Amino acid sequence: MKDIQDEKDFRNIPLDKVGVSNVIYPIRILDRQHGFQNTVSQIDMFVDLPHDYRGTHMSRFLEVLNENRTNMSINNLEHILDEIKTILKAKNAHITVKFAYFVLKKAPVSKSESYLSYDCAFIASKGENFDFILEVNTPIHTLCPCSKEISEFSAHNQRANAKVQVRMNKLVWIEDIIEISEQAASSPLFSLLKREDEKFVTEHSYLNPRFVEDVVREISLALEKDDRITYYNIEVVSFESIHNHNAYASFTRFKK
Repeated sequence: MKDIQDEKDFRNIPLDKVGVSNVIYPIRILDRQHGFQNTVSQIDMFVDLPHDYRGTHMSRFLEVLNENRTNMSINNLEHILDEIKTILKAKNAHITVKFAYFVLKKAPVSKSESYLSYDCAFIASKGENFDFILEVNTPIHTLCPCSKEISEFSAHNQRANAKVQVRMNKLVWIEDIIEISEQAASSPLFSLLKREDEKFVTEHSYLNPRFVEDVVREISLALEKDDRITYYNIEVVSFESIHNHNAYASFTRFKK
């Protein structure tokens, strides 16, 4: 059959990225406690397209993905990108794998167990060199220090999100980033709390007020001490309970 994608193009315009996006796909990833975890991902896969090629072969991205769906590990992502480059005769390849990561958490007092999901992503590219970024979004609880200081009875508090992206020279577990982010907050979040747990979380948050600026700085201090991490970007958004806007803070650092 005639291969339309391989037809010559004479407009002399190379394209930065062509491929497939928003592919919903089951994958298996590394889990610090259990070895592996099965989840569902949303995947983007791209290559560059030379100026004289009309199009790329979409099916080949899915073939590579299907071959590697049970090993979507950090170490295997470089192999996936090399395979895409070879099959599609590209100089550069890119993949973003977004997925929900589940951690079984115990409530602080009752020790009731329940799963909490964390939105994560593997962001990788390969030209001459391999680049990998781990992204972890941790839902947290913040209590306003200013509100606590000026109020006689209480303080406004709300959910927030800490997005941390890191480059590394040794394996950094998703759980490592979650723990750092939760420790920087007024309190972690839990999906199942008994009354005694709610009392503990409420009082713990009141004793640990945090601005978004505080959370960013506390996370930065912890990441700075971790020799595995060579780069990090932190963004914290607080979904304010008494304002019709969010509070935001960020910090980026190249360590090496």
